[in-house]
Amino acid sequence: MFKFKFFLFIFFFFAFLFPLSLGAIDDSPAIEATIVKVLEEKEIEVMGTKQLYQRLEAELASPASGKVILENGIEPLANKIKYSVGNRVLLNLVTDTDGQMNYLIVDFVRKDSLLLLSIIFILLLIAITRWRGFTAILGMLFTFFIVFVFILPRLLLGDNPLLIATLASLIIIPISFYLAHGLNKKTTIAIISSIISLIITALLASVFTELAHLTGLSSEEAGMLSIDQSNLNMKGILLAGIVIGALGVLDDITISQAAIVDELARTANLTKVKDLYSRSMVIGKDHITSMVNTLVLAYAGASLPLLLIFTHNPHPFLEIINYELIAEEIIRTLIGSIGLILAVPITSLIAANFYQNKS
Repeated sequence: MFKFKFFLFIFFFFAFLFPLSLGAIDDSPAIEATIVKVLEEKEIEVMGTKQLYQRLEAELASPASGKVILENGIEPLANKIKYSVGNRVLLNLVTDTDGQMNYLIVDFVRKDSLLLLSIIFILLLIAITRWRGFTAILGMLFTFFIVFVFILPRLLLGDNPLLIATLASLIIIPISFYLAHGLNKKTTIAIISSIISLIITALLASVFTELAHLTGLSSEEAGMLSIDQSNLNMKGILLAGIVIGALGVLDDITISQAAIVDELARTANLTKVKDLYSRSMVIGKDHITSMVNTLVLAYAGASLPLLLIFTHNPHPFLEIINYELIAEEIIRTLIGSIGLILAVPITSLIAANFYQNKS
C-alpha cells in the first residue's frame, strides 16, 4: 500500500507541473506547410559549386492559410536537400535584402515520426515489463522535469554548473531508481553506490579539466552560447555534462551488481562479506570488460563525422588528440568510464555488507 501511495504521489507531483514548464519554452515562430507541387528543378552554380535548385509551391497549415512559393538552393548549402510533393516542412518568414517578406524552408516536420517511435517504445516497454515499465516511464519523465525546471534555468542564471548538476543528481537518483526498480533493499544499495560513484566522477572531472586546460568552448554551440549568455561558466557546464552523462549509465551498473549479490546471498547461502564480494566480482569483472567495448562503440557511432574529419588529417596523431575538440571527448569518455568501473566494486562491497547475514 505504501509503494502504491508513493508512486501515486510522484505521478501527480509532476503530471501537473511538467506541462507548465514545457509550455514556457514552446514559442517557436516556425509555420508548418506541405509541398504540393515542384514548379522547377535544375542544377545551378553558387559560389563556384554546383547544387540543386528547386522552386516549390507549398500549402500553409492551420492557423495560417493559402499557398506560397518557395525557393530551395539559392544559397550555398552544406548538404543538398531535395524536397518532394507531400513533404511537410517548417517555414520562417524572413526579410530579404530588398525589404520584402519571404518564406524560407528551415527543416522537415519530424514530430509525427518522433511521436510514433515514442508510442512504440512505451507500448513495448509496458507490454513486456507491465507495472514496472509504467513506473520507469514516470521516472524518466521526472528526470526530464528536473532537467528543464531546475538544471537548465539555474545554469542560465549563471549558478555553479557542477554544484547544480550534483544537487540535481541527488534528487534524480533516488526518485528515478525507486520508480524503476521498486522500494527495496537492492534499489537502496544501488542508490548509495551511484551517489558515491557520481561524487568520484565529479572530482575526477574537476581535476582533469584543469590539468588538460579545457575551456568548454570547443564546440560551435558552446561558442555561440557563451557569446549570447556571457554570464555562463562554460567549463562548469562541461563538468556538469560529464556528471549528468555518467548518471545515465550508473543505474544499469549498480542495480545489476546489487542484484547479483542479492541472488548469491539467497541461492548460494553465502553469509560472509569476503565471500559475497569475491563471488560477485567474478561476474562484475565481465560486466566491466564488456562495458569498455560498449562505450568505445557507442562513442564511435555517435562521433563518426568527427572521426572522419581526422582520418586523412596530415598532422600526427599525438598532435590531433591535443586539439580541445578531441581531448574534451576523450576526457569525457574516460572519466565517465572510470566512474562506471569503480561503481562495480563499490556496489559489490556495500551490497555484501547489507546481505552478509541473509540466509
